[in-house]
Amino acid sequence: MPEKTTTPRELSPVVDRLNSEFTGVHDSATVTRCVDAARQGALDVTGRATPELVERIARQHLQVLALAFAERR
Repeated sequence: MPEKTTTPRELSPVVDRLNSEFTGVHDSATVTRCVDAARQGALDVTGRATPELVERIARQHLQVLALAFAERR
């Protein structure tokens, strides 16, 4: 069973902004998973995960996912 993560409260505005930005492209569960993955990646690489850094990483992941899905069609 996959590990379940909980998005920290300080990242809720990040999830909200990205949900708005990617409405109609990704569902909210995908956005939340990308934010969680971006947070974990930032912690692994830099030892810290500021909301600004997490948002930038998650946005890039969501953009790449959108491009990959578009190419498959």
